[in-house]
Amino acid sequence: MTENRRVQLVDAFTTEPMAGNPAGVVAEAADLADDQMGAIASELGASETAFVLPSDEADRRLRYFTPEREVDLCGHATVAAFASLAERGEVADGEHTVETEVGTLDVEVEPDGTVWLTQSPPEVREVDVSLEEAADALGLDTAALSEVGEDLPIARASTGLPFLVVPVGYFEQLSAVDPDLDAIEKLCKTNGAEGLYAFTFDTLEGEATLHGRAFVPLAGIPEDPVTGTASGAVGAYLRYQAALDADDPLVFEQGHFLDRPGRVLVDTREGEEGVTAPRVGGRAVTTLDGDLAIPESDEDDIIEA
Repeated sequence: MTENRRVQLVDAFTTEPMAGNPAGVVAEAADLADDQMGAIASELGASETAFVLPSDEADRRLRYFTPEREVDLCGHATVAAFASLAERGEVADGEHTVETEVGTLDVEVEPDGTVWLTQSPPEVREVDVSLEEAADALGLDTAALSEVGEDLPIARASTGLPFLVVPVGYFEQLSAVDPDLDAIEKLCKTNGAEGLYAFTFDTLEGEATLHGRAFVPLAGIPEDPVTGTASGAVGAYLRYQAALDADDPLVFEQGHFLDRPGRVLVDTREGEEGVTAPRVGGRAVTTLDGDLAIPESDEDDIIEA
């Protein structure tokens, strides 16, 4: 026996359909079991699908599934979920809280539709990864990393989901990346990271701070178009390195090499009581809205509303 469930595909960090990073959104997921969530995520095929549930600790709870497994946090799927809820009139402009596997986080919805997610306090540390190892994993000559690497070392940064951060000299070099996904996966596992984010300050748009590319083979994602969690982590890394003036929100551009251009707003300014947990923000647009037939669960762990 099957039932129908309303599902959406929402492109985050863009206002143009078929751009940015698509996320699945299931706004009514309280009675779905884990295997049903996994099946929906697999069927939708987005890098992550967000499932909205009730919470005793926050306004809402979100769970995130890739087509292969559950992950603790996803920035673009959070933006997509709250943009969808706002569009449907289920959340108002203003501040909200969301329970995730990394803790309860703050979300703000602005009148123009921009959704801001405040991530976890940052953790940044340098790692024992040589420029040669990183360059080989990215299919680049070591020279592409060595010049900028003198001032900005390779590091592990996390604001809820850890990434290896690898600075690259120029846009041309970043565009030439030919990733060895097995090597990237090995580097990530060795250093306790979920993925690798390579970036350059050489950008396409004059107002952009950097251009990034994210590779997340551990989650079954060869290259992620536009990544909110990684952007927050890299913003924290840049603040840690005192690499940029953080008086204004930063603009990270990404996704152009996958024909899904998008932009992430990153705010690393000091907040209340000296807290510097980054906020990432962006717009979103719904590209698919319909019903999906889902099978009965084979599990006994259905979450009751």
